[in-house]
Amino acid sequence: MKLKSLLIANAVLLGSFAVQAHAEDEAQLIKQGEYLSRLGDCMACHTVSGKGDYAGGLAIESNLGTIYSTNITPDKEHGIGNYSEQQFSDAVRKGVLPNGSRLYPAMPYPDYAKISDADMHALYVYFMKGVKPSSEQPPETDLSFPFSQRWGMRFWNWAFTSDKPFQPIGGASEEVNRGAYIVESLGHCGSCHTPRGLGMNEKALDSSDEQFLAGGSLNNWDVPSLRGLPRWSEQEIVDYLQTGRNDKSAVGGEMKSVIEHSSSHMTDADLKAIASYLKFLGGNPALQAYDVKKQQATEAKLTAAKGLSEGERLYIDNCGACHFVTGKGAPGIFPELDQATIVNAKDPSGLIHTILAGAQQPSTEKAPSTLAMPGFAKRLDDDQVAKLATFIRQGWSNNAPEVTKDQVAEVRKTLK
Repeated sequence: MKLKSLLIANAVLLGSFAVQAHAEDEAQLIKQGEYLSRLGDCMACHTVSGKGDYAGGLAIESNLGTIYSTNITPDKEHGIGNYSEQQFSDAVRKGVLPNGSRLYPAMPYPDYAKISDADMHALYVYFMKGVKPSSEQPPETDLSFPFSQRWGMRFWNWAFTSDKPFQPIGGASEEVNRGAYIVESLGHCGSCHTPRGLGMNEKALDSSDEQFLAGGSLNNWDVPSLRGLPRWSEQEIVDYLQTGRNDKSAVGGEMKSVIEHSSSHMTDADLKAIASYLKFLGGNPALQAYDVKKQQATEAKLTAAKGLSEGERLYIDNCGACHFVTGKGAPGIFPELDQATIVNAKDPSGLIHTILAGAQQPSTEKAPSTLAMPGFAKRLDDDQVAKLATFIRQGWSNNAPEVTKDQVAEVRKTLK
């Protein structure tokens, strides 16, 4: 009887150890999945202010119309609580829902296709067991014909997506390949920074093609190339992704939410890996040469404040206090205007929008202060904004086409 009791006690003890080990493994998977969800920036698209995390309902403007993000909490009626792991993987990697209907590529599944099996498992455990269920029912996406015919996405997927897993870059360091994996898969950086084809597809999905991360356009904003970032050091790339600012630039537009919800939560090691990978891709041959004499001439004229054009006068009156006569701003506080990508963009809409509506940097753990630039929509009319923007685009070492008041008027219409 004593032996039997001892065996039973040992069995119970082993069982309790197994349960504890399983709970610890699950807790670790949930923690890992939560971090991976940050790498994938799931929060930015599937969370609306005032609603539960991942409850969906964000209105995503596209050339096809307004697409609403879905509820991806484990709620069994309005969320994904009934998804098996395979169904979850098919939705994330292939854009295919359990009922066979197709997602629009506003969900970046062409990039998520490269997520590893291990990371997909951790994501599944996190969303099923680490996220609070929400019964929120987001608005239905209702695009006009023919885009309302989701079955057509089957052919789009056949033409423009790939089920090829992530391919490490031969001869590259482990750090570069870690950065490549993040950028090409979970980070889905190419969905904004890679040019789009006639089918609104990313023209390249990885670094084997020089069009990958070569720049694009998003909601009439020029999106800069990330290939090499020759004006930035690796540390400046890390600073920008971690805080939304560095010694040369400050975040604006859609990138603000990426910093706020995703990259500011990444580990130092992963941010360094991303920076290492982007520098590995090589410089942008289209980058204009720095014209020292032209920069000095603009600085001297603004300093003398004599014979100013209206654009130059508007700059002194409205911008000079922060960006200075040098156009260099203040490192880590006010961004440079000289050589800035938003200033020299082919489409000036981003610069115009910033002048009209202003901008505010996000608050992050490493940079909690929220620095803001005021908007000048009420202070300046369309002609004044056009003259100011033209001066900024052609002053110092910048060399971009002039801005018209009609372009300003079009951007003003979009202000909320």
